[in-house]
Amino acid sequence: MTLPRIGISLGDPGGIGPEVTVKALSRRLDLPKAVYVLFGTRSVLERNGVKDDGVLVPFASAAFKRDLRADSCFLYDIPLSNDPPLLGKPDGRNGETSFRYFEAAVAHARSGVLSAIVTAPISKLSWKLAGIPYAGHTEYLARTYPQAIMTFWSSRLKVALFTHHLSLQNALRKLTRENLRTFLLSLHKNVKQATPRQYRYWIAGLNPHAGEDGLLGDEEISVILPAVADARHKGMPIEGPYPPDVIFRKALDRPDVIVIALYHDQGLIAFKTVVFEEGVNVTLGLPFVRTSPDHGTAFDISNRGIAASESMIAALRLAAELSGSS
Repeated sequence: MTLPRIGISLGDPGGIGPEVTVKALSRRLDLPKAVYVLFGTRSVLERNGVKDDGVLVPFASAAFKRDLRADSCFLYDIPLSNDPPLLGKPDGRNGETSFRYFEAAVAHARSGVLSAIVTAPISKLSWKLAGIPYAGHTEYLARTYPQAIMTFWSSRLKVALFTHHLSLQNALRKLTRENLRTFLLSLHKNVKQATPRQYRYWIAGLNPHAGEDGLLGDEEISVILPAVADARHKGMPIEGPYPPDVIFRKALDRPDVIVIALYHDQGLIAFKTVVFEEGVNVTLGLPFVRTSPDHGTAFDISNRGIAASESMIAALRLAAELSGSS
């Protein structure tokens, strides 16, 4: 069997990304067999490995010219912009470093060397301080793949976001029948390409009580219902809009259902409340798999050795699964 090749970008060196990555990889028995290629800096990994109960993941030198079929872990060593990194707060030099990690992983995925990438958390403010013109990983990927879709997966709840890192005002401006119809059909297509499992889709309303038949807003009638009808006509098994205050409860523990949220926090508040520890961010619409833990840099606990690695482990497992491994 050909093992998946999974790249891991280590995220902000001043946050918990390196720590949770080292912890996850030190639990190799909990992970699928794969070739793991880390895009990061040896000194950062060693610092976190030593502090993780003395367990240092055995990193080999980066060697993309060699045969990467062994069930092992390699390091693509990228020097720091600052040494040592500033811990526990946003920093432009750390932002530049984390972007270089991510950019290198994406380049190797585009070239076909990697079947998937898993991205440890970055700081959006650190990217901004470094002059990087993207709000996050998904926005960078959308530059090349404009149909990139942000979704969140777990065993108990799955959520797809119509809009993500936008202000609420700007997110609402995007809510048109044409935009929503295009999104729905793209979501359905990309989910079918990512996994053979058949899913049903439930879409949340925008307004309280899904508009209460127009009494609390008319977007459900004028925009959402027509777009849903268009998508259903094209073969998408979609229902709604349902009241946003009950749809996530109804979908909980329904493994065949994906909830469609119309803006970032509508979906993420529910998702992270229920499955924060095991949740995984999955970007659909790419020619390779991309997953990420569903948490941020957690600067307040960086370098303390107490960050939980469960979400990173789940992201690695899902990347292998969607790459055709189990």
